[in-house]
Amino acid sequence: MSRTRRSFSASEKLSIINGADQIGVSATLRKHNLSPTVFRRWKENFNEGGVANLQSYVKVRNPELEALEEQVRLLKNIVAKQQIELEFKTELLKKSQFHEQRRSK
Repeated sequence: MSRTRRSFSASEKLSIINGADQIGVSATLRKHNLSPTVFRRWKENFNEGGVANLQSYVKVRNPELEALEEQVRLLKNIVAKQQIELEFKTELLKKSQFHEQRRSK
């Protein structure tokens, strides 16, 4: 059974931190089904830089980079196909030369 990763907004994280101050850390963690490690990291980030440090880290993709990666993938496929064809032709050539040598003897 795989778990899905939950994501919390900065305001949700802040309300969980405030809730821990009001009703206690253990009760808050049970209520939101969070691990103490995650809560501690959020609390430390909040203490270091406020709400701005609670923002989720979302990986932003660069469309130009994606296009280049797709182009590289396509080129690698072309090279792989050509390599397979070359190996196949080389094997056929070896077999035909072997048969020619046997016939000439």
